[in-house]
Order: sequence, then structure tokens, then C-alpha cells
Amino acid sequence: MLKRDLSQALSTAWQQKQRITAADWLGTVPDEAAAYAAQQAVAQVLGWLEPGRPQFWKSGGASRQVTLTHAPLDPAGVRPSPANFSDLQLYKPGVEAEIALRLGREVTPALAAGLSLADARDCIDGMAVSVELVASRWQEAGEAPALLRQADFLSHGALALGEWLPYQVRDWSQQACELRVNDGPALHCVGGHSLGDPAWGLSAWFKHATRHGASLPAGSVVTTGAWLVQQGLHPGDRVTVSFAGLSSVTVQL
Repeated sequence: MLKRDLSQALSTAWQQKQRITAADWLGTVPDEAAAYAAQQAVAQVLGWLEPGRPQFWKSGGASRQVTLTHAPLDPAGVRPSPANFSDLQLYKPGVEAEIALRLGREVTPALAAGLSLADARDCIDGMAVSVELVASRWQEAGEAPALLRQADFLSHGALALGEWLPYQVRDWSQQACELRVNDGPALHCVGGHSLGDPAWGLSAWFKHATRHGASLPAGSVVTTGAWLVQQGLHPGDRVTVSFAGLSSVTVQL
């Protein structure tokens, strides 16, 4: 099937809260370039990347030794904490405790091409505790092939944001995080971010998001990868994520 057909199928799945079968699309996304092309096509159809309007993204990776991956996010699915997502009918949802960063200035393609980590940090004016809800348009969910999941915005569902705080360089290796579902036992970690610093991947995100010649507007937000993960959630579950010394976020499924 044509790449355009896949983008149309994914666009319809997003718009109508449907699921499609990965087995019907095997071989249509042969590499990361094709996955990103599908992302771009769907995001354009759904109006997520309107020129001049702040954008929402996810970006991250398992370690600093691997190529980071990125995906634009649905602005309508970004909500302040406490956030109720029961209307989204997410399929097999999970949650990830994260830190989001906000751009204080426009990042042009020329600027993105040559930024050091320190320069990239200087573009950030705010940080917030965030909770990404993970869900899928694929019937197979996490069992779908990786490139199909990448085409589907890396299995993004929605995003909850806590209060915005001034950005500061911190010793993230000492950062404590807690995730609790309903009144159950909490998950804990200290220094659990896979890249060691939520800002470490900014340069890669800047280059990716501006690769077609458009700038990243000031006010754009990127959530930067999981510290703690909880899968197997159900409608009605309540999740609270806290980062010591920063803030907390509560979401209702």
C-alpha cells in the first residue's frame, strides 16, 4: 500500500478514536525516514503544526549511545494538571513520569544546526513535571512492529503538564521521582532518566523539528523521556506523579 494510504488510515484512527490492524500494514514503513514521513503527513492533516503556533513534542531515547526519536503531539491532548482524560477513550493506556521543557525563543533551522548543549539550554525558559499517557492506534498496541509504532507518534496518547517553573540546571542524578496509581504502593526512583539530563537531547530535537525549513516557535514544549513507567491501566484509574522539589501532576483516566 502507498505511504499516503497509511497516513490516511492513521489520521482517521486519530479522528474517530479507532484502531487499525498492524498486520495489514507490514512492509509499508521500511525505515525511520518512512516513519517520520508518516508522522509529518498525519500531523499536517490533523493541524498539529500550524506555522507560528507553539508546538508540542516528545523526544528521547534509551541511552546517549542510541539515536534519539521524536514525534509531534496533539495540542488538544495537552492539558494542565489535574487533568481528566476519560473522554479520550485511550486503548490499553500506560503512563510515563517525565520532565517537559519550554522554549523561551524561536529556534530557526540555522540556529538549530550549530547549538551546543549549553546554547540549547539557553533557549529554554521553563520546566514542568509532566505525565505522558501512552496509547496506540494499533490493535496490537505494544506488540506492533517498532516502525509502525514510530509512525503512530511513538504510541502517544495525551500529555498532562504541571505548573511551569523557571528552568535551571540541576543535578538530575539526585532527583527523586514517585508514581502512584490510585491508593496503591508507589514506584520510586532517584536519578532515573535514561539520558541523565532532560536537556541532553535538545539539540537533536531542534534539528529534527526544523529539518523541513520551518522554525520552532517560542512557547513550544517537549517532554523528554520516562523516569518511571506504569502499564496496564484502566478507565477510572487516577495517577499521581511527583518530582521532589519541583511539583506534582495528577491525571484521571
